[in-house]
Amino acid sequence: MKSHWHGVFPAITTQMKRNGGIDLDATARHAEVLIDSGIRGLIVLGSLGENQALTPEEKREVLRAMVEAVRGRIPVLSGVAETSTAEAGRYMREGEQLGADGFMLMPPMSYRSPDTREILAHFRGAAKATGLPIMIYNNPISYGNDLTPELLADLAEVPNFIAVKESSGNPRRITDLHNLLGNRFSWFTGVDDLVLESAILGIDGWVAGLGIAFPKENQYFWELTRQGAWEEARQMYRWFSPLLHLDVHPKFVQYIKLAVQEVGLGNEWVRAPRLILGGEERKKILSIIDAGIAHRPKLRSAKPPPSASAAASPPSKKRKASEVA
Repeated sequence: MKSHWHGVFPAITTQMKRNGGIDLDATARHAEVLIDSGIRGLIVLGSLGENQALTPEEKREVLRAMVEAVRGRIPVLSGVAETSTAEAGRYMREGEQLGADGFMLMPPMSYRSPDTREILAHFRGAAKATGLPIMIYNNPISYGNDLTPELLADLAEVPNFIAVKESSGNPRRITDLHNLLGNRFSWFTGVDDLVLESAILGIDGWVAGLGIAFPKENQYFWELTRQGAWEEARQMYRWFSPLLHLDVHPKFVQYIKLAVQEVGLGNEWVRAPRLILGGEERKKILSIIDAGIAHRPKLRSAKPPPSASAAASPPSKKRKASEVA
């Protein structure tokens, strides 16, 4: 199965009401803004979507609503974060019926296995439940199970595994993955503040987190990396990085939802046991967000003009992609 997944596939939040109920309308409005920015796919019910805090019925309700809101314009992937292989398979079978275009499969939640046979058996077993394409999610820092390049090579024979979200936090992995597996998978980074480093080493896509609060800037930055406009991308990355660091904290859901609220794209309400930020921590995170907003680049267009290496037009007609201020 040849992968057609590439580009920015943001992980959207599940918008909540003050009482903890799901706000489907607000989630759909945010998705519309993201689509308008130029994303190539959308991931619902990931870690940022508070998957594990939702009931099985709520997960299906969110997926159904987002499929209806997107209307086939881009692929809609659902995170799969179940505690057993059987439940993961059941969710994917039902998700396929609800109209999902694919899935982002996580390891079994709450089970950290030292036995690689069990990890591989979970991914293989769950994949049998659907014929839809699947992105493998590797995040050993958060979930304790590490899908090393060697283990991914073992899973490469499963045809509907077509992409990998690599979130080990080790950019060396990207080169190792290319050397071992070439283009067997589409390679996505899932660590916001390693995206430039990852892009230089060679990735096909980005599961963006914090960028859902700054969708136009996020897409503009991604396009710079596609053009190889590294100097321009480096300058923009220096503005973006304090914000992107918010994606790699245990409270990344609260931090990113607060950023989404501050730019007017949603609200910060979360599902217990998470709580919204308070006290000095809230002040600190708000100061980072406020600084990012205050120094937000003024983009001249939805996409950066071609870099010198990518442009086909004469030099006299080119604009520098660094002209974002």
